[in-house]
Amino acid sequence: MWSVVDDAERARWNFVPFETVGPLRFGMSIEEMTTVMGAQGFTGTHSAMTRPHGALVRQAGFRSENAPLYEEAVTAYCRKSGELAAVVVDALCGPQVSVERLRLVGRVPSDLTERLHGYAEDRGMEPAVSVEGDAVVEQLGLLVRAQRAGDILLSRPFFAAGFQDWAHTLHDCVPADEWAVR
Repeated sequence: MWSVVDDAERARWNFVPFETVGPLRFGMSIEEMTTVMGAQGFTGTHSAMTRPHGALVRQAGFRSENAPLYEEAVTAYCRKSGELAAVVVDALCGPQVSVERLRLVGRVPSDLTERLHGYAEDRGMEPAVSVEGDAVVEQLGLLVRAQRAGDILLSRPFFAAGFQDWAHTLHDCVPADEWAVR
């Protein structure tokens, strides 16, 4: 029930702020996402969001081809225009995503917060902590939530493209369905 994929067994992706999360490029369509994720060994489903959030109205979920249906490794959120606007990587079974060499997925949240804030400060950015206690670096379009794995918490990053035209902060971009994941 709480199985966590070992870090060595996860696909390795890079994050380029406001541009890409692994093979996913902000601005691509659901059809394009399905194609590039299929080439990476993921199958997907997509639908209208049950609770649209600001500009976000559609979502796509991707899982490893052999994974059970409930193990969604990556969730992608699309704007009304159909363009990819946000990506969430599951802490338990998602790919390992790094910004430079800083691993962001499946880490102890307090340790990652310290490292992420140091990374941001070293580059002249202003890291913050959300009202829920999550690490946020607006200049990266990155908010790192905590996801439960039995008795422990692991990092679940939320990546966003530009949001200034429809939300005040990165925290405001996170859909209600995402806040329900614990």
